[in-house]
Amino acid sequence: MIRSTLLRRSIVTPCRYKSTKVNFHRPDGPGSKDAAEQADATATILADSLDFQKRIRPSESAPNKLTWLDALNEKKRQLSEGKTISSFAYQSTKTTAVGEKTRSESFSYLTLPFKDDVWLRDSYINAAGRLRVGQLFQDLDALAGRIAYRHCAPAEPVNVTASVDRIYIVKKVDDIENYNFVLTGVVTWTGRSSMEISVKGYAFPGDYPSEIKETNLSDDAVFLKADFTFVARNPETHKSFPINHLLPTNEREWLDFRRAESHNAQKKLRAKLETLDKVPPTQQESNLIHNLYIASKAVAKLDPEQSSKLIFMKDSQVSSTLFMQPQYRNRHSYMIFGGYLLRQTFELAYCAAGAFSCAPPRFVSLDSTTFKAPVPVGAVLFINARVCYTEHIKEEGEGDSIPVLASLLKAYELPPANQISHDSSEFLSRPGTIIQVKVDTKIRNLDSVEAIESGSFIYSFFVPRDTEGVRDKPGYCSVVPQTYEEMMLYIEGRRRAFDTAEYAKALHEAKKA
Repeated sequence: MIRSTLLRRSIVTPCRYKSTKVNFHRPDGPGSKDAAEQADATATILADSLDFQKRIRPSESAPNKLTWLDALNEKKRQLSEGKTISSFAYQSTKTTAVGEKTRSESFSYLTLPFKDDVWLRDSYINAAGRLRVGQLFQDLDALAGRIAYRHCAPAEPVNVTASVDRIYIVKKVDDIENYNFVLTGVVTWTGRSSMEISVKGYAFPGDYPSEIKETNLSDDAVFLKADFTFVARNPETHKSFPINHLLPTNEREWLDFRRAESHNAQKKLRAKLETLDKVPPTQQESNLIHNLYIASKAVAKLDPEQSSKLIFMKDSQVSSTLFMQPQYRNRHSYMIFGGYLLRQTFELAYCAAGAFSCAPPRFVSLDSTTFKAPVPVGAVLFINARVCYTEHIKEEGEGDSIPVLASLLKAYELPPANQISHDSSEFLSRPGTIIQVKVDTKIRNLDSVEAIESGSFIYSFFVPRDTEGVRDKPGYCSVVPQTYEEMMLYIEGRRRAFDTAEYAKALHEAKKA
């Protein structure tokens, strides 16, 4: 992870971008030496400048950041001596003493004043005029990384993102020009060498609170919740590193600690007992697989007009190939920043969902993410995304969402995991299609012919049935699996849809309480 220059050591003074203090849109000049002075390059220079500030440039909060050439030369020197270096900035843990820390000691935050800062907003907006979520993912991961190091201090292990357990949009914030955002986070649970970090996003229609503390931020302003798992490694031995214990100090902190503890135990249990790689489908799921197989054969015989909203899973696939440049390295210099990977996988998933539904999708949830192998600078990253599950959210009393499917197979009209919501601030408050996209990544070093798995990312999107006041535009759409592998992806997607629905339900119940 990196220590963003946007995150100051003081947790009292809000940290914010200063983009309005620079005149990025300058008139063209014949003798320009600054790339930012070229009108056509301005937007790109602005976005890259912000990325550079967050990731690379040294500052008072990241004084040990050095150039890529420095890091590269050090790596070559270590290799010539038969050594392996995992971090340039953190080569010693400083101390191995394990103590106790309270939750408040890890509390950190980041402000994003979209309402007050037009050029900051411009670098976080997407083509539809809404929040570009991939950009926000980078900030979430960077903030979580800083929180991890605050908890581990004074020790300085190599902390890496092991998984992103959930990123969930609690309510819509479509008009970001009307809000100032605050992202906050704390450590909520610790194991021997791992920790769970909970991050919340707040949207304020006016000014921030005069003092930003976990205790004076209203839950009514929360629009996003996220949970990260970090693990600590010893940079000298490359083995797990014991971290400070978390000491809950009140009832709320104990409840969060027990919840996280239970979640981690359930996650490990599911990995052993519920994964379809090890355990066969249930009888009900086996019946569904057979019905889906029969339906896929019938769909293949339909004419294009009849099957325009029925897309085979293999036809929903999109892919991307990227070379990992050092400008996107993490604070340890030799690996790529996890937030950058989240952004790249999300934006490909967005492309897959948009092309599939023929409409701009709305991000609802990152359901699960596992980083299996770090992505080194200088490697080739292969990203593959495909729609693996869909379900329809319908109005009460509404008939079959796709008549052709209904006549072929009632299996596609199984009770959905999600129901239409009566809360207009939520995405699922109107009819539409939930689209789940699975993104798989592989990496290959240039000196190797073998590509290894790097991680998998599951994103859920929502596409309204009606747009611009026109009914059934784009309407409902469904993915159709054909092979046994695709059937397994579909079944896993359905299971995840129920997990996400249960998570959303728990959030509502907690808010009422």
